[in-house]
Amino acid sequence: VQLVEFGGGLVQAGGSLRLSCAASGRTFSNYVMGWFRQAPGKEREFVATINWSGDTTYYADPVKGRFTISRDNAKNTVYLQMSSLKPEDTAVYYCAAGAGYQTYSQAHDYDSWGQGTQVTVSS
Repeated sequence: VQLVEFGGGLVQAGGSLRLSCAASGRTFSNYVMGWFRQAPGKEREFVATINWSGDTTYYADPVKGRFTISRDNAKNTVYLQMSSLKPEDTAVYYCAAGAGYQTYSQAHDYDSWGQGTQVTVSS
């Protein structure tokens, strides 16, 4: 499956941003979707994941309560709504797809990755 992210940009601390990831090429509902991020000089880290139907989600502790992952299988799109953004959320954000039906928090469970979109949060 091919993935393209949209929606990154520059935002002030405390602000909000919504990322989108459009999928093509395979049956979208056959895939678990996830968001990861990588800050300069750091390893890629898990952010959030959602199961095939959208009724199960899981978040990394640093974003819990501030970020919301959702999906629209009719539009082949997964979203990441980010609120109360902090400077430490600054990173390149990647969406990923992994065959299956539950949720995955490990990068090795994902088969396809987008090119990434930059999110910069200013203090």
